[in-house]
Amino acid sequence: MTSISTLRDAASRWIAADPDPATRAELETVLARAESDPAAAADLADRLAGPLEFGTAGLRGPVRAGPNGMNVAVVTRTTAGVAEWLKAHGHAGALVVVGRDARHGSEAFATAAAEVLTAAGFDVKVFARPLPTPVLAFAVGRLGAVAGIQITASHNPPADNGYKLYDATGGQIVPPSDGEIERAIEAAPRATEVPRAPGAEVVDLLDRYLDEVATLPLGHDRAVRVAATALHGVGAATLRAAFERAGFTDLHLVEAQAAPDPDFPTVSFPNPEEPGATDLLLALASDVDADLAIALDPDADRCALGVRERDGRWRMLRGDETGVLLGSYVLSTVDRTVLPDPLVATTIVSSSMLGEIAKAEGARYAETLTGFKWLVRAGEGLVFAYEEALGLCVNPGFVRDKDGVAAATLAAGLAAQLKAQGRTPLDVLDELARRHGVHLTDQVSLRVTDLAVRGQLMAKVRTTPPARLGGVEVTLEDLLPDADVVRLTGEGVRVVVRPSGTEPKLKAYLQVVASVRADAQERLTALRADVEELLA
Repeated sequence: MTSISTLRDAASRWIAADPDPATRAELETVLARAESDPAAAADLADRLAGPLEFGTAGLRGPVRAGPNGMNVAVVTRTTAGVAEWLKAHGHAGALVVVGRDARHGSEAFATAAAEVLTAAGFDVKVFARPLPTPVLAFAVGRLGAVAGIQITASHNPPADNGYKLYDATGGQIVPPSDGEIERAIEAAPRATEVPRAPGAEVVDLLDRYLDEVATLPLGHDRAVRVAATALHGVGAATLRAAFERAGFTDLHLVEAQAAPDPDFPTVSFPNPEEPGATDLLLALASDVDADLAIALDPDADRCALGVRERDGRWRMLRGDETGVLLGSYVLSTVDRTVLPDPLVATTIVSSSMLGEIAKAEGARYAETLTGFKWLVRAGEGLVFAYEEALGLCVNPGFVRDKDGVAAATLAAGLAAQLKAQGRTPLDVLDELARRHGVHLTDQVSLRVTDLAVRGQLMAKVRTTPPARLGGVEVTLEDLLPDADVVRLTGEGVRVVVRPSGTEPKLKAYLQVVASVRADAQERLTALRADVEELLA
């Protein structure tokens, strides 16, 4: 363990370079306790273990003092690095947009980023209030910005915040940009030496964004009742405005979760995928006799759909179910005289059914590595993209990223059309299964406290891969060096194993394909048991 004297020296250097009196005092308190408290010493060592790694997802970490946390000093140096990177690529003085969510620290971090860029000579525009991440992505494209910064930790725990960077394409950055920026951050001066200046222009792009959402292929029917939740994030007001602009008036929000609250008091984990996160939503959907339930994640770039089963009970659709449901619908609305060769895309860990749908519709299909930074770069003519982790892009023409608000509005339009026909989303999913086979997906997620465990398990799968999974012979495909991913495939079976890019988890994505649902479910159960044993 690092000696207390070494920790004291490192902490003192950081405190001297921190421009924020609040985090200086915080680290001083931890340092004082660390002299006699082993737990405080361990906390101090963790805070100083950084810096936070800047990757293609930007930064993400706990809001706390020290280099291994999200704080004004870290954001200041990060933005100084981003400014130098932009200048190195010929963008000195160009336009950059800065937005934020409502998490702890977001306003101070957005202010720091805007002031660093302003002092560096950039034309900086900022939002006056917390808004969904898709609005920031929209603004980058609409204003012709060379970059956009959104302060958000998406669906991470309440203690976290983050820094997401978009480039001039309007999409999230991809390699080698992340490495170039990380080196620029390393070369940045101490935070107290980075110039800051006020003067960023406050802009409001929300109306223009809502106008675009209303142009989605929503059909003519509007008689649909929707229950929705923003999970204490920033999506409720924008979702309501989008629905009103599009003509959907029967929207019921989970009031206890509608106002932004960085403590997320009613959920243990503010992610629609997590058990219990949508309990209040499904209860509301049942109470108001809704036709559709919608959950946005805290920064409203993800969208989950809930439906009523035929026995009357409500459940959330899996991300793959939502993806093929909306993907099939989008393809049915494409004007082939305008776009004769449309493209749909998903990732290597998502259901392959979208490919079967595209083939039947005479459309192109692409699979990319995980992450919307890759999906929006899948190719020309992209009309729809999704990833199983509730990311949906139904509007690549004006948001080159996942967009929960637009996806929710489109889903309401589809649900209204189906209701007018006496049908439901489950009817469509059944029809797709009859046409293209039953595609069932699942996930085995192993949370670790020591990140080294992920590497050890990946090495185990690579060096001693299983011969059979779920009763089927499988072969291994290693995607290194392009990605730290292994894929195991056999007849009607696919397993993809990868470390999470945003959480301390190792994830295995399972798929089985069969002609009969009961057979598919039985095979999926067997496959899951084998994969759990493989990763034990």
